[in-house]
Amino acid sequence: MQELDLSAPVTFFCGENGTGKSTLLEAIALKCGFNAEGGSMNFSFSTNDTHSELHTLIKLVREIERPKTGFFLRAESFYNAATYIDTIPQLISVYGGISLHRQSHGESFFSLVMNRFSGRGLYILDEPEAALSPSRQMSLLIRINELVREGCQFIIATHSPVILAFPDAVIYELTESGISRRAYEETGTYGVMKTFMDSPQRMINRLFEE
Repeated sequence: MQELDLSAPVTFFCGENGTGKSTLLEAIALKCGFNAEGGSMNFSFSTNDTHSELHTLIKLVREIERPKTGFFLRAESFYNAATYIDTIPQLISVYGGISLHRQSHGESFFSLVMNRFSGRGLYILDEPEAALSPSRQMSLLIRINELVREGCQFIIATHSPVILAFPDAVIYELTESGISRRAYEETGTYGVMKTFMDSPQRMINRLFEE
């Protein structure tokens, strides 16, 4: 049985599509008491019961001090979470005072991070880069750093080499062979992007030749 140390302020899961990053993240979130489709621990909506049963097979060892607050962000179901927030008027002020549906995808996500996320929280994010431009991803790093200083913990599944670069984070790479801890420069996420950015035209030519 494999054990993963999730005690660091920031832990990443990276790897190719289909390796199980989101499934593992979902199982951790469910084990922590979050709603399967995202949101805080108080969210109770359900639009499509498709979550994996992996959470029933894992054991989560918690520290004595529990998080004061938290949020589980799923890029694929953020629309549903935003809809649920709109049904409870008193919640809108907590999320910036403007309906998340009245903002662009990226603006609504960033509003969530800036207004709803606060100190001593546990934040589980599944592919947050799906909503964010590269510059906004850098802004997210700034916000994560601020929140870490306030005692927060993040567990993030990502394909973004920008987000993955957060200093001193623990990185687990998921492959067909299993889960391994990696340094940033050892990850496929970093390697592929570096190869492309070092010589975009050469990579394009190679891809098209193949």
